Amino acid sequence: MSFRPALAFALSLLFCAAHPAPAQSLAEVERSIVPVESWGGTPADPARAQRQTITHITLHHQGEPFKPGTDPRRYLRNLQTWSRGTKHWLDIPYHYIIDLDGNIYEGRKIDYAGDTNTEYDPLGHALIEVVGNFEEVEPNRQQLDAVVRLMALLAKKYGVSLDHIASHRDFSRQTVCPGANLYRYVQDGYFRHKVALRLAQEQPGQ
Repeated sequence: MSFRPALAFALSLLFCAAHPAPAQSLAEVERSIVPVESWGGTPADPARAQRQTITHITLHHQGEPFKPGTDPRRYLRNLQTWSRGTKHWLDIPYHYIIDLDGNIYEGRKIDYAGDTNTEYDPLGHALIEVVGNFEEVEPNRQQLDAVVRLMALLAKKYGVSLDHIASHRDFSRQTVCPGANLYRYVQDGYFRHKVALRLAQEQPGQ
């Protein structure tokens, strides 16, 4: 590479570092969510559903290993089958699921209250599951960024205050969910801080 093209390339890198690509608008975040029909799921029976109004955003983890290369769509189909057939729940217990690449999938319709194996009442909670067992592994950057995007979207859409962003273990003494390595981002205020910044960046009408 000659001097002049090399200099131009270096300057382009500096420009990109100084002017990062704009973040997705929250409307774009919502449009990017993979709907149930796209991962092969089926809708829940509305006659069995408990309707809710969202007041909280609550973080969960899968609680099991999720190996790289695992098909998230197949995982979701299996989770839906297990939730209905074994647990006799309305549907997948969570409203949104985040995979290893930070993709966000629709689970249970958010108008319907979620389910839990523990003693807390999830009525009014938007439930987010991040795949993996965070007692054993660390969440990756794509997952953390996706949690922030999704929490910001939900906070704006439903008027949820930052004080009502929490996790499963904040409402139950029967679980370590979402795992120590993910919970610390809840406990130290990371998610609330990042959500506040993300909401501040949002332009009116977006």
